[in-house]
Amino acid sequence: MKNFTLLFLATFLIISCNKSTEKKQAKNDSITKHVNPFIGTGGHGHTYPGATVPFGMLQVSPVNGKSSWDWCSGYHYSDSIAVGFSHLSLSGTGIGDLADVLFMPVNKAVDITNTPKSRDSLSYKSTYNHNNEKATPGYYQVFLEDHDVNVELTTSLRTAYHKYTFKPADTQTVVVNLGFGINWDKATETSIKIEDEHTISGYRYSTGWARNQKVFFVAKFSKPITKQTLVSDKEIIENNVATGIQTATQLFFKADDNNELLAKVALSSVSIDNAKGNLEADGFNFETVKKQAESTWETALSKIKVETEIDSLKTIFYTAMYHAQLAPVTFSDKNGQFRKENDSIVTATNYTAYSTLSLWDTFRAEHPLLTLIAPDKVSDITNTMLAYYETKKILPVWTLYGNETNTMTGYHSIPVIVEAYLKGIRGFDAEKAYEAMKTTMMQDERGLKFYKEFGYIPYNLLDESVTITLEYTYDDWCVAQMAKALGKTEDYNYFSERSEAYKFLFDNESGFMRGKSENGKSWNTPFDPKYSNHREHTDYTEGNAWQHSWFVPHNVENFIELHGSNDIFTDRLEQLFTESSEITGSNTSADISGLIGQYAHGNEPSHHIAYMFNHADKPWRTQYWSRYILDTQYNTTPNGLSGNEDCGQMSAWYALSSIGLYPMNPASTEYEIGSPIFDKAIINLSENKSFTIEAEHVSAENIYIQSATLNGSPFNQSLISHKTLLEGGTLHFTMGNTPNKSWGINTNNAK
Repeated sequence: MKNFTLLFLATFLIISCNKSTEKKQAKNDSITKHVNPFIGTGGHGHTYPGATVPFGMLQVSPVNGKSSWDWCSGYHYSDSIAVGFSHLSLSGTGIGDLADVLFMPVNKAVDITNTPKSRDSLSYKSTYNHNNEKATPGYYQVFLEDHDVNVELTTSLRTAYHKYTFKPADTQTVVVNLGFGINWDKATETSIKIEDEHTISGYRYSTGWARNQKVFFVAKFSKPITKQTLVSDKEIIENNVATGIQTATQLFFKADDNNELLAKVALSSVSIDNAKGNLEADGFNFETVKKQAESTWETALSKIKVETEIDSLKTIFYTAMYHAQLAPVTFSDKNGQFRKENDSIVTATNYTAYSTLSLWDTFRAEHPLLTLIAPDKVSDITNTMLAYYETKKILPVWTLYGNETNTMTGYHSIPVIVEAYLKGIRGFDAEKAYEAMKTTMMQDERGLKFYKEFGYIPYNLLDESVTITLEYTYDDWCVAQMAKALGKTEDYNYFSERSEAYKFLFDNESGFMRGKSENGKSWNTPFDPKYSNHREHTDYTEGNAWQHSWFVPHNVENFIELHGSNDIFTDRLEQLFTESSEITGSNTSADISGLIGQYAHGNEPSHHIAYMFNHADKPWRTQYWSRYILDTQYNTTPNGLSGNEDCGQMSAWYALSSIGLYPMNPASTEYEIGSPIFDKAIINLSENKSFTIEAEHVSAENIYIQSATLNGSPFNQSLISHKTLLEGGTLHFTMGNTPNKSWGINTNNAK
């Protein structure tokens, strides 16, 4: 019996140790630990470090209070001053807005009657140090040195949670400022109401990039409000409601033995009542919500799992996956309602509505990535775009807080919808979607009148004529593919013919796409392919001829024929990457960044170019240049993005390219094969199905594909279809340090 007891105890200890080891390994295997939200907060990345959940309605984040291009998100890593913590933030845009409903904990009474245009005169601003600042998925923390307050933030889908820890015996107070704005944003009417000793509510109307932005909010605090100061347009208000252009309040709370003050905040585009409906009902469970947010991120990030011994690559990859799931953002309330720019209230029935649709950027790689890792969001985004279409019978270009900003060129909601449909994603009305696409491309706005009249847009009639023409040709091709899928033969023929309009602008002598006059014969002169003039009196959008002459993703074979041969085409491609990086002109675009020769990875028009070698029988050059971009344009520092993140596109390029795939033409439903950098990448398609990409012998030197198999059978093509990925299986590459110039040649139809 004694021996049996000893054996039982020994067995119990072994099992316990094993379970402890398993738990430790599980914790160590956490994906969220690899994410660094500070990547992109420096340089021109324009990201924010604050707390949110995947596609969350709220992005609660620190605001530096500075109005400048690199502070478009409200925060820049070079700064060390905070003016508060807002509840709406933009991730990586080139225009600044939002930063609405500003909260700031302070430890003394301050003057809130002063509403300066800059932060310099704000009485409640505070310095902070990056050494006492932390950000992880779903969580942000910073210590405010001037107020001796530690700030912690987290969120659920529609509720933000604040946790302020004051020094013992300090005054516990919070400033709420609805009048202060940054960048393009300007308050037009605001209101704050003290509802009861624990609750405030109000609204903030503003104009800026979103010209008719209406934000309603409610906030509850864990302690009763003992007194308050209310201000409207610099005047102190004696009652419990302040209304004006600029309103603010300072709330005071009892400084008892509990040094912690908690708050929870919800917003709505519709009404205060809807904000109350969005507010989580259960207490102030900060730690519980923080853990739930981390768990939600763990699930979202694990949709693609990568294996490598190089930790920095994991950090860059999983941070890219994180950034690619910050936008679009949830816009409809719990009851389904959301506001459009014309103040109509729409109810999203059987779908969630989204906003922050940066379509000029995200149609290229972020939306294709979502078809793999979040297909349930894709149909919702499509239904949302169709709801916005109903406002003016034009599909959205760039939607911010329900407002059409008309920022950038083309109508790239079209490829997003077509890609979704052709990839088998349903849940939206395909006939209605087609009607919206056709109607949009047949109207006269934004140069389409000239495009239909001349077959291209003459440079003397509209600025940025080359870029706009090329992007309309791609949109037309996408409409044609949808028409074909729906059996609309006449429309298919019409839009297919229009999609060849790029031929009008190709100058065979120089090899560039150039502005052409309305006579159809003369080019825009003088011509300098390195010349940039930002957004005015130019033929190219945020770039020059070198960067914009390659946008024919839908007919690369014909594009190569226009150049004359594969060799001429690839020689010009090589020159793009090896040409001097000089940009000429006195008003050059700041968006031209991340230069490799004249290739500008910091802006989206360049993102597909390296993959064009695949179609000119030189896939090893795609492998070389895609790997070069991966290695040189991303790192683990705050300056780790070479240009604006642009709501997920910059990161989605990395997430897909690093596993060896890229959707050069998203609506084709095919992925170009580049150079995988991970030993293994597993795309988890469902609970029971995955697609694995293996790269045997991969290293910093072994960047070239020597051979490949798909599910054990030889695979010798530089394309792979979305359908093949969805079937699951294993794509195995053997990598080496010299090109195999016979692999992947003359194979333009993907399996």
